[in-house]
Amino acid sequence: YVWEKKEGILHENEGAEILYEICAGDSDAMHGSDIKEGKIELIAECDGVLKVDTEKLNRINSLGEMMIASRHGNFPVKKGDKLAGMRIIPLVIEKEKMEHAKEAGGKGQIFELRKYLHKKVGIVTTGNEVYHGRIEDTFTPVIKEKLAEFDTEIIGHRVSDDNPERITGYIRELLDEGADMIICTGGMSVDPDDKTPLAIRNSGAKVETYGAPVLPGAMFLLSYYNETIPVLGLPGCVMYAKRTIFDLVLPRLMTGEKVTKEDINTLGEGGLCL
Repeated sequence: YVWEKKEGILHENEGAEILYEICAGDSDAMHGSDIKEGKIELIAECDGVLKVDTEKLNRINSLGEMMIASRHGNFPVKKGDKLAGMRIIPLVIEKEKMEHAKEAGGKGQIFELRKYLHKKVGIVTTGNEVYHGRIEDTFTPVIKEKLAEFDTEIIGHRVSDDNPERITGYIRELLDEGADMIICTGGMSVDPDDKTPLAIRNSGAKVETYGAPVLPGAMFLLSYYNETIPVLGLPGCVMYAKRTIFDLVLPRLMTGEKVTKEDINTLGEGGLCL
């Protein structure tokens, strides 16, 4: 077959290049593959969290004769991972339709890869049993293992009984020492001696949400000190379950994203961590 280029008609490779620009813009956190059979794949240049403008993605996929497929947004990816693939469906497409795609994409790109930041983390382990040495602290090692996957520095670890004043004091100590994330473990359920939520509130942190539509992890607390420093209250399930609310939220916080109550509310679909 011999294809002759006509005015106002684009080849599939040209169409794919336009879709790539709509998807990635000039981001240095991702790059496009070589075009193969009219398809370009979007590849991660670094570890981070993929963000997807779902509204723009749906608008373009609704135009017909073109498609963009991606991973789920808000999940961590590694350098070299494929993030998305795009192509036009036929061999050729009208230039006018690709102009419509540009309009549907609007300003900014569909995909953003947010890099992880360095975080100085303080840990406050709570619970009378651990404080008085009646049981071994098996919670903190799990937290340290999960934090080790990111660029973190644990600047302090405090162990407290269930006295809310003591817990509050330790949170403030770690904040004064420069922590830009505080993780409190234990004391998050409805038992009378579970005072960690009260202690977090008394530290001056503003609670964004206490509770999440995720299992395991329904008793999760997310708050912010001075609007920017996350102070987390982790329920006991994080200690023994392989995947919990903590695994869904931590990568996003490590990019500097301020996760909101509305963000947490959307985790119900897919929130059964198996």
